[in-house]
Amino acid sequence: MKRTLTALALAALSSTGLHAHSADTAELLQQEMANRNVFKAWFPNRQLARRAAISLHGQLLESRLDEGYQVFELDPIDQSRLRAFGFRLEVAEDFIRDRNSRLLRMQKEALAAGPEARSIPSYTCYETVEETFTQAQALVAAKPQLATWLDAGNSWQKNQGSGGYDLQVLKLTNSAVAAPPGQSKPKLFINSAIHAREYATAPLVLEFARQLLNGHGVDADATWVLDHHEVHLMLHANPDGRKRAETGLSWRKNTNNAHCANTNTRGVDLNRNFSQSWNSTGGEGSSGSACSLTYRGPSAGSEPETQAIEAYVRSLWPDRRGPNPGDAAPADTSGIHLDIHSFSQLVLWPWGATNAPAPNGAALATLGRRFAWFNGYTPMQSIGLYPTDGTSDAVSYGELGVAAYTFELGTAFFESCANFTNSIKPGNLPALMYAAKVVRTPYLTPGGPEVTGLSWVNGGVVAPGGSAKLMASATDLRFNQSEGAEATQAIAGAEAYINTPPWLPGATPIALQAADGQFDSSTEALTGTLSSRGLPSGKHLVYVRARDASGSWGPFSAQFLEVSAAPAPLRIGAQCSALQCSFKATGGLSGALSSYSWRLGDGRSASGQQIGHLYAQAGTYLVELTQRSGAGTQTASRQVTVQNSGTVTEAEPNNSLASAQALSFNPVRVNGLMDASGDQDWFTLQHEPGKTLSVLMQPNASSDYDLYVYDANGVELARSENGSGAADSVSLVNSGAFSARRYVRVLYYSGGTGAANGRYTLDIGQ
Repeated sequence: MKRTLTALALAALSSTGLHAHSADTAELLQQEMANRNVFKAWFPNRQLARRAAISLHGQLLESRLDEGYQVFELDPIDQSRLRAFGFRLEVAEDFIRDRNSRLLRMQKEALAAGPEARSIPSYTCYETVEETFTQAQALVAAKPQLATWLDAGNSWQKNQGSGGYDLQVLKLTNSAVAAPPGQSKPKLFINSAIHAREYATAPLVLEFARQLLNGHGVDADATWVLDHHEVHLMLHANPDGRKRAETGLSWRKNTNNAHCANTNTRGVDLNRNFSQSWNSTGGEGSSGSACSLTYRGPSAGSEPETQAIEAYVRSLWPDRRGPNPGDAAPADTSGIHLDIHSFSQLVLWPWGATNAPAPNGAALATLGRRFAWFNGYTPMQSIGLYPTDGTSDAVSYGELGVAAYTFELGTAFFESCANFTNSIKPGNLPALMYAAKVVRTPYLTPGGPEVTGLSWVNGGVVAPGGSAKLMASATDLRFNQSEGAEATQAIAGAEAYINTPPWLPGATPIALQAADGQFDSSTEALTGTLSSRGLPSGKHLVYVRARDASGSWGPFSAQFLEVSAAPAPLRIGAQCSALQCSFKATGGLSGALSSYSWRLGDGRSASGQQIGHLYAQAGTYLVELTQRSGAGTQTASRQVTVQNSGTVTEAEPNNSLASAQALSFNPVRVNGLMDASGDQDWFTLQHEPGKTLSVLMQPNASSDYDLYVYDANGVELARSENGSGAADSVSLVNSGAFSARRYVRVLYYSGGTGAANGRYTLDIGQ
């Protein structure tokens, strides 16, 4: 096996542009495969398991809380520590076997991908370091007014002249909007991938950058955040280590070969090397052993990566916390620092070096529980079974007093793309946006209620001098109360601002009302009428916030209000799935509406602003809409095409990409047949923009067939290779602006063939 791995690793590394590292990386892969200091730790209770995940995060490899155990890489000292807390240990044979299989598979796929690979082998959703930087630079090129690419320092290898990288920061703000005189814009700083093997971290932060930049001018919240705040993203805080981890190595530290030289545990744990609390716990919170995964380095801030982060953080914010451990930062301190890690599904805040709460502990907990409401993680102070020291919050909170948090994403270092797409992004992108919204006063604003569901009764388009009716909800309940509790209050008021928020001169509040006439509940429906009198034609930002009974104002949510000199055109929005369509009228005449009348193209009619309709058969239909009000009449029309959703039979020949069987139904089930050993069936369809393509292949009980998805160039996008009788499934998102051709391949691996024993079903939908 070692000879096979060596050949694969050397070939793969050479082909992917890592020739400078290939001589030792194959040996490092062998070292990792030979490592058997990997244990299942059966925990006494979940609270101790969560605390072990904090204290032994460097050693944690897998978390199976529902099954009662975690997997750690443990030296004898750590084994003794866990046993002292009642953990039962056994060698994790199944994890070791799966790890070795993954390493072999990744080297094989790296070889197939070649030198232009843009994603990590086996993980198409995770960009390489080079591709991350390429994507970030493309965002800067596309949005130069909103984005800047900054050099914050060098990696260790760059300093040594042995390759390496610049530590880059993607700065996001609208440079055309200045801060008020004598002030600076509030700043959110996020660093990710400081521990190299934590795959999901940098891609999440890059996706957040895309969300903000692509949303500016389209999404009102993204627009005001970039206009009035700054977001600084250090996507790769440990790029040298990340390149090692891209080979499948479980690499945590930087690559400083002066410490534990020429091993896969060389280097310094950057998140134990920060100056302010370096080695402050007398050896409990970090290790002085160079080969330890939590080696703190020879001195405080010894590593160039740590020095770069500390210098950048100090350039962002002034020091607002006193020199003593009990000195609190003032309540109006601005700024947030987020350090994005994986894994363990935690939201953590200082202190980690002591059980004592931080002097701003109550406010830190409030914001932490807000974050955890979005991602569903456990919110807690970052103290585990025993302390940690020298961590990244040492400079931001410990030195400067800036609110600092660690997110521990997901359930694995090598998180699957399915979990990243379906769980990590949907849960954490809203949490990051919340951080960007409250960064002006993070010790105050999270104590107030949140405004959700902000919308307009008639599409947010008004004539000059006309009025628009606003609807929203305000709630004080969006805290994760799983660890500790946050007090909640009744909503006591709400207000809106047009164009000018209250931190700028000339802001004028517009009082909103409780829809039921009384502010007396912790969740209230809001309503209000806003006049466009004096507003020029065009798009205007409307900011809305709510106040609770304690007097705390929450963060702003925003929507666009458009003042149109001419009546807005009446439009028909349509969404159809199979024969079922939903239609919605948007735009049109403002003012008191009398009616919407629909003719649906099949002889039937309906009324209402939003309707649903089921067509009897497939076809193309002309839908016509008439809007009548006191201001006049408008009409609109559009065609819709509906198709049957049904079952098709696999049709030969379809044994290559070029002869793939076209599928037009959505969703569709294919009844397929493996004619002979080695058979493969290909199918093709269009993947619509913004849609998630889901594919499920179920073989017969005695057979093992595998599932793959490719793009139009034959590049593999996803795969599933489960065993005999087991279903294979994949899902992927088309994040582009246009539809894309996809190819689905079902490949015979073993088992039955022919009409009696070779059947399978393939379900595809988006």
